[in-house]
Amino acid sequence: MSATSRPTARTARTPRTATTRGTGRVGRPRAQGPSDSGLAPRDQVLAAAAELFTRDGYAATTTRAVAERAGMRQASMYHYFAGKEDILATLLESTVEPSLAFATGLLADPDADPAPRLWALAARDAELLFGGLYNLGALYQLPEVRGERFAGFRGAREALKAAYGRLLALVDPGADAALRTDLLFGLVEGGVAVAREHGGRSAAQVARAVADAVLRLGGCGPERLEAARREGERLL
Repeated sequence: MSATSRPTARTARTPRTATTRGTGRVGRPRAQGPSDSGLAPRDQVLAAAAELFTRDGYAATTTRAVAERAGMRQASMYHYFAGKEDILATLLESTVEPSLAFATGLLADPDADPAPRLWALAARDAELLFGGLYNLGALYQLPEVRGERFAGFRGAREALKAAYGRLLALVDPGADAALRTDLLFGLVEGGVAVAREHGGRSAAQVARAVADAVLRLGGCGPERLEAARREGERLL
């Protein structure tokens, strides 16, 4: 994908945080932030890492810095994670897995209208990516993510893209399905990245604008889009 960091979402997909885009909203989710007193120790590590990785860079951040930001000893952090790579992989997986689980449910009913399902998937995914505090999607393109530890993240992301492709093919069968799916997936992640850069909008606003754009890309005219939006809202 590539327009955003998605994360591929998904450009700068915010990390659908590990729970992308699990631990709630750290990453495609975004982390709540290490200062939140209600977080469990493991989640404090994820929140601290999400902040430092996106602010200072992954390579420049040490496990000692993560532990200090999380308010614990470095040795204690290793009780939850094997190392920095393990933390990053967990964050990135969290930005994708919630949307993939939602997509799996949407695809379970082959007879349902695909347009509302595609709209709902894009809206849910975009809201997850946009709604976090930290833009973990910007970390999707790190060279480290090509390593074996990140195979689960890469596989989940590809499965999510394939789910988008299946729904798109049902909405508007056409030639070059692979290219159209890449464009759609990039639209979701890229749309979120642009919205995050400019600010001033809520996660719900961004999610619905992205979902509308996805259906337009899928060939839906105004009337079909309006009907799909109404039904899609009920699926969220």
